[in-house]
Formats: sequence, structure tokens, C-alpha cells
Amino acid sequence: MAVAGVVTYLATFLVRKIATRYKIYPKAIRSRDSHEKPTPRIGGVAMFLGFTVSLLIAAPIGWFDVVFSDPTPIIAIAGAALIITAVGFLDDIYDLDWTLKLAGQFIAAAVLAWNGVQIVSLPIFGITVGSFGVSFVVTVFLAVLIMNAVNFIDGLDGLVAGVVLIGTIVFFVYSYLLAQEISPTNYFNLASMLSAIVIGMCIGFLPHNWHVAKIFMGDGGALLLGLLMTTSALTVTGQIDPASLNRSDLVPAILPLILPISILILPLLDFALAVLRRLAAGKSPFAADRKHLHHRLQDFGHSHLSSVLVFYLWSASVSVSCLMLFLTEIVWVIIFATISVTISLLYTFRPALVKFQKRKAVSNV
Repeated sequence: MAVAGVVTYLATFLVRKIATRYKIYPKAIRSRDSHEKPTPRIGGVAMFLGFTVSLLIAAPIGWFDVVFSDPTPIIAIAGAALIITAVGFLDDIYDLDWTLKLAGQFIAAAVLAWNGVQIVSLPIFGITVGSFGVSFVVTVFLAVLIMNAVNFIDGLDGLVAGVVLIGTIVFFVYSYLLAQEISPTNYFNLASMLSAIVIGMCIGFLPHNWHVAKIFMGDGGALLLGLLMTTSALTVTGQIDPASLNRSDLVPAILPLILPISILILPLLDFALAVLRRLAAGKSPFAADRKHLHHRLQDFGHSHLSSVLVFYLWSASVSVSCLMLFLTEIVWVIIFATISVTISLLYTFRPALVKFQKRKAVSNV
């Protein structure tokens, strides 16, 4: 985590300087952009460097022997990450046609699934998916879905890095605690390692991307984060059977499926609404517009920063509530979820409440 954070921070600084010096950024400001001047958007290159260096440093460490004993999954993950970063980089520079970008996403996801990084069995008492073909298709679909969901909310400074950071911290805690129960003698596993790297990448990138952003992660960074989040979830659902836990309820068994979805609940909602909206208008589902949830929050009255904080609140509320299902009694989960959702709702509708109070004050006068 520390290595990923430091390398990503320094690499982002370097990429920023190179991109600014050689003007490697779009010259025109698009109508949907939230910034006012041309800004580099190839931060994904720096994030990929942070990911790669972290893997290389982890490999010779004895603690991670259980992860690197079979190099095939690691090579597949690194290869898929390289493919998706390259596709995103080209799109950030040349604005690729959406069909080419989608094809690159399917290729990267297929590299993962073909090399065994896939849903081997549904984690509900060992029920198998069915066959290699079915597992392959489900894995590729899930990876492409999450990559696009993460990419679709990349519209405000610090939004993607912060949401992914919050969600991945929760997933790291879950995968680590799960490893303690599955293998008490060795807590190190691929899911926890990947989550730690993603956390470090986000922490290292955020200082450069906080409002006002000096650089954006672009499609290269957003798609990479989506891919790595998917991979972490797949390694839990595919390689660790929660049915082996000494629990009498069903929660530990189904949580690996619920948690990744809960972490990305707002991005997935935004993705679904965008696709439906564009298809209804007779457009490509990947045709860019300024009607995403973060844009609507700004139109509703939120500032740039407060729109980002709305996403942070909801992401933390939903993901932590799901994690608590694994940690404590249901009554405490309900209490926490009620309080956190109430706070999130109040903050989301704060502009409307402020306007109402102002109108009420004027009418009283």
C-alpha cells in the first residue's frame, strides 16, 4: 500500500510535468467538462506505474509466496492492466470511437477470464456456476460492467479516486478478515494484496487530483481501477469458498457478491441511467453528455466539492453497512444504516433545505 502510494504520487508528478511541458492534453474544453482550462488527463499512466512497481516489489517478499506461487493469475492481471491502460491512454489522447474502446475492455476482461481469474463457483455453499464457458461469459460481463461504471462517474475532481478509495478500504477489511478465518496461519492473499495496491494508488493520486485538479486520471486510470476492483472481487468469489466458514447464517456466503456491488452502488446507478437515457434518445449508450448524477447534483445547487462529498457519503454508508453484516449483529447494522442513510439524505438535499429556509425567512419578514 505504501509502495503504491509513494510511486503513484511521484509518477503522477512526473507525468504532470511532461504532459504540461509537451502539451499532451486536449486543447479544447468540452461542454461536459468541469474545469475551465486545458488539463492533462493521462494520470492513468502514473497509476499503472504504481501498480506495476508494487507487484514487482511484492514478488520476492516471502509473505506473498502464497500469491506468487502460481504466476499465471498475476501475469494475466498485469497483462489485462497493460491492455486497458493502453486503450484508455489512446482514448485520452485521440478520443477513440466507443466501439474500439469497448472492444479493448472485452479483450482485457477476456485475458483475465481465460487465464483462470474468474468466478469458478458462486459462493453460496459451493454451488458451481455451471461450466467454463458460463463462468467465462459472466466474468467478462462483470468486468466490463464495473469498468464502465467507474469510468462514467469520472467527471469531477477527486470523485473516482475517492469513491474507489472508500470502497476498496471496506473490501480490504473484508478480504483480510475472511483470510484470517479461512487460513489462520497466512493472512496474505491475492484479493487483499490487490486491494492494498489500489488503496495506495488512490492515496498517491488524490493530492494531484483534488479540486482544483492539476491532472485527471482519464479513461486509462478509471478503467484500470475498475478492472482491479473487479479482479479483487473475483479472486474472493472464485478462490475462497465462504461456505467453509463456521457461521450458521447465509451472510458470509453471499457477502462477496453483495460487497462489490454495494461499493459501486452510485456508479452502477449512474451507468444504468445513462445507458437508458441515451438509448431512449436514439444515441449510442457511450455517447458523452452532461446529465450524469454528479452533473445533476451541481445543477441542483451543490458546489463542485459538495457534489463529490455526496458520492463519498453514500459510498461509505452503503459499503460499511454491508461490511457490518459480516462483523456484528443485525440490530447494529440497522442502527448504523439508518443513521448513515439519514445523514446522506440530509446532505444530498441540503441545497433544497437551504432554499426553503431562505424563502421562509423572507416570508416571515
